[in-house]
Amino acid sequence: MNKDLPGWVDFGLLPLLNLLTAFVVAGLVVLAIGEDPIEAVGHIIYGAFGYGNGVGYTLFYTTNFIFTGLAVAVAFHASQFNIGGEGQAYLGGLGVGVACLMLDQYLPWWGILPVAILLGASFGAIWAAIPGILYAKRGAHVVITTIMFNFISFSLMNYLINEYLKVPGNASVQSRTFEQTAWMPKLTWFEGVMPGISTSPANLSFIIALIACVFVYILIWRTKFGYEVRVYGANPSAARYAGISTTRVVVLTMAISGALAGLMGLNPVMGDQTRIFLDIPQQAGFVGIAVALMGRSHPLWIVFAALLFGTLYQGGAELAFEMPAITRDMIVVIQGLVILFAGAMEFMFRPWVARAFSMRETANG
Repeated sequence: MNKDLPGWVDFGLLPLLNLLTAFVVAGLVVLAIGEDPIEAVGHIIYGAFGYGNGVGYTLFYTTNFIFTGLAVAVAFHASQFNIGGEGQAYLGGLGVGVACLMLDQYLPWWGILPVAILLGASFGAIWAAIPGILYAKRGAHVVITTIMFNFISFSLMNYLINEYLKVPGNASVQSRTFEQTAWMPKLTWFEGVMPGISTSPANLSFIIALIACVFVYILIWRTKFGYEVRVYGANPSAARYAGISTTRVVVLTMAISGALAGLMGLNPVMGDQTRIFLDIPQQAGFVGIAVALMGRSHPLWIVFAALLFGTLYQGGAELAFEMPAITRDMIVVIQGLVILFAGAMEFMFRPWVARAFSMRETANG
C-alpha cells in the first residue's frame, strides 16, 4: 500500500496522526482523574529536555530503543517478526560484561570496546540465529521461538550470574564492578551546552547507536544482500524463483537482528551499571517493536521514534513526581496508548487518508 501514498504521508502524516490520537486519548485519561493534561505535557517536556541531567536520561533510554528498534526493523524487512529482543539484549549484555571482566585489569575502555562490541553482537546474533534456523529448516514460527527464548535467556542469565559471576557474600544478583578504566565515557563534551548531562548515565553508546543506524541503512538499501532481504520480504516465492537462498537470507537476517539487539548491552552494562546484572533490557526489547513500527523500519525515523519513547520514559518520571495523582502505573498507561496507536493500530487512518488522496486526484484529473 505504500505506493498509493506519497512518502511524506506514509512516513510523516500517518505516524503523526497516530501519535496525536494517542495523546488525545491519554489526555482524556488525565482529565478523568481530575488533572490538567496541558500541565502534564509541560512536566513531561521539562523532565525530558528542561535540564542537563534530564536530557542525559532521555538520550540514555533513546539509545536502548534505537538498538532494539533497528533489530526489529531488520527482521521486518525479511518478513520476520523478531520479538526476542529482550533475550538477545540479555545475552548481548552478558557478552559485553564478559569482555569487561576479562580485560578491565589490562586495557583501558577504548581497548576493551572493540572486544565488547564483538562479543555483545556475537552473543545476540547466535541467540537470534537459532530461531532463524528453526524457521528456515523446520518451519517453527519465529514469533513463538523468539518469545520462548526470552524466558530461556532470563533463566540462563540468572543461573550464570549466581553460579559463576556473583561476588561471594553479596546478596545482589550481579557480578563485581568493572575497574573504572573500563567504564564507557559519559557525554562530557556536551557539558558546556547542557550543564549537568555528565551526571546522567548517557554515554558513548548513543554515538554507537547512531553509527548502527548508518550501518543498517547501507546494509538494507545499498548492498546486494539487502536487496535479497527486501525481495524475500516482499515475496518469498519470487525470491526462490530468482535463485535467492531463502535459508541464508532468513538466518543471516535474524543473526544481524540479534546482533543489533545484543549491542544494546553496551549502554546499561558498560556505560551505566558497569557490572553484569539481571535485568539488562528493562523492557527495551518490547518497546523496540513499537519503535520499529512507528519508524516504518527506516533507520532515520527509528531515531525519532526512539527519542519519543525516551522522552516518555524520562518525562514520565518527572510527571509522576510533580503530579502525584498521576501514578507510575498511569504513566505506563500513557506509554501503552502510544504503543497501541503507533504500533498495533498503525494503519488505522490509512484507508481514510488514501481515500482523501484518491478523491483529490480524481478532482484534479
